[in-house]
Amino acid sequence: MTPAEKIAAWADRLRDISAMGGHFTRSIYDTHNYQAIQDIAMAMLALATDTPLEEIEPLRAPIFSHPTPFTGGDGAVIDPTDGRLLLIRRADSGQWAMPGGALEVGETPAEGVIREVREETGIICEANRLAGVFDSRLCGTTSRHHLYHFVFLCTPLNRAAPVPPLTPGEVLETAWVGADEIPADLYPGHAVRIANAFRVWRGEAETFFDH
Repeated sequence: MTPAEKIAAWADRLRDISAMGGHFTRSIYDTHNYQAIQDIAMAMLALATDTPLEEIEPLRAPIFSHPTPFTGGDGAVIDPTDGRLLLIRRADSGQWAMPGGALEVGETPAEGVIREVREETGIICEANRLAGVFDSRLCGTTSRHHLYHFVFLCTPLNRAAPVPPLTPGEVLETAWVGADEIPADLYPGHAVRIANAFRVWRGEAETFFDH
């Protein structure tokens, strides 16, 4: 890890400590101290990412007040008839990725993945198997914050006639590709997760998790 990456990792650890401590404390003095730790974490992240502190401040409530790692899910949607995988080209970076996103309160990880696939691509699918749970720090993800990725093997139910996507602004285009046709310009972290999904789908590997 580079020095900046180490500082960002320490900032995220302090984010977790301050959020968890602030949630359970009953002392005004401890509340003040955890608030100070949160301020330091935000300043460290601003330094590590060369971002003005005022641009980090809006993250205080949704990010820095949230304890524990964040969770996201990807749908490895593979058509069993030809073995092709559904990919999206993200509007924010122009890079290719499996459809997916943040999981929401009130849904299971599999339900969240099915929802994300439907929203981004118009493909309705069913989740058949958990391909793996990946730690963002170990699979190449460039997230500022610690994240767990749930990857599910999914089967498309309406590939021939997809419905209109609900969030079309997030996706530039979609494509079905074979295992030997994966684009080189993948969004960070997806190369490892896609390769693992195909291995599990072919029966060459068991469900993955970081040891």
